[in-house]
Amino acid sequence: MKINWNYIKILVLIICITGLYAFSNKRNLDRPIKEMEIVFEGDNNLYLSQEMVNKLLIQNFGSVLKLGKEKLVLNTIEKVIETHNMVKSAQVYLTIDDKLTSKIFQRQPIGRVEGITTFYLDEEGKSMPLSKLHSARVPIITGEITGKSLDDVFEILKFINQDEFFRKNVIGIHIEAEERYQLKFRVEDFIVDLGNVDDLEKKFKNFKAFYAKALKDKSLRDYAVVNLEFDNQVVCTKI
Repeated sequence: MKINWNYIKILVLIICITGLYAFSNKRNLDRPIKEMEIVFEGDNNLYLSQEMVNKLLIQNFGSVLKLGKEKLVLNTIEKVIETHNMVKSAQVYLTIDDKLTSKIFQRQPIGRVEGITTFYLDEEGKSMPLSKLHSARVPIITGEITGKSLDDVFEILKFINQDEFFRKNVIGIHIEAEERYQLKFRVEDFIVDLGNVDDLEKKFKNFKAFYAKALKDKSLRDYAVVNLEFDNQVVCTKI
C-alpha cells in the first residue's frame, strides 16, 4: 500500500496551525485590559461624566483593568451602563491593542417640566432627571401637569423641534388644562393660544404666516393674545 505523504503533510500542517491558533488565542485572552476609553457620542453637552461611568462599572465589576479578557462579557457591561438614567444606549468593544472602549449615547432632553417635581422630557417622551453637570436650554413646561397633558406637550415639542423658527423662539409651554395649551416666545410679549393638539401642523403654519406679516407691519407689540384654535385663521387680541 502506497502512503500518500502529501495528505499526511497537510494533516500535520492543519494540526500545527490549529495548535498555534489555540495557544495564541489563550495567551491573548489571558492578557489584562491595558486601557479603558469612554466616548460620548452626539451632543457635546454632557449630562454625565467619565467618572460617573467608571464608578458604575467599579460598583458592578470592580477594576475592569485588572480583569482578563476571558472574564469580560461585553453585553453585560453594555446593560450595566444603560442602567444609568442619563444613558440612552451603549456599545462596548475591545480593540486589537487591548483597549476597552465604551461608546455612550446620552438621552436628549427636549422640555423641562416645572411642577411638584422638576424633570426633563426626553426625545422619546419619557421623564429624565436633571443633571448636576449641565442644564439644557429647552422650553419650560408649567401648569396642570398630568399624564395626558404631558403626552400632548410631547407632541407639541416634536413639532417645535422640527422647525428652526419655533426651536429658536419658543421658550415655554403653559398647560391651562388638558387640551388647552399656550406657547411663550423668547422676545414677544403676547401669549399664543394653541388650544388642543389637533391639526398642529396647520396651526403652526398659520402662525408663521401671521408672524411674518405682523413683523413686516411692525405690529407684533400691539397684541396680547394670538389664538390659533380656529380653523384656517388667526384671531388676535390687541393690548
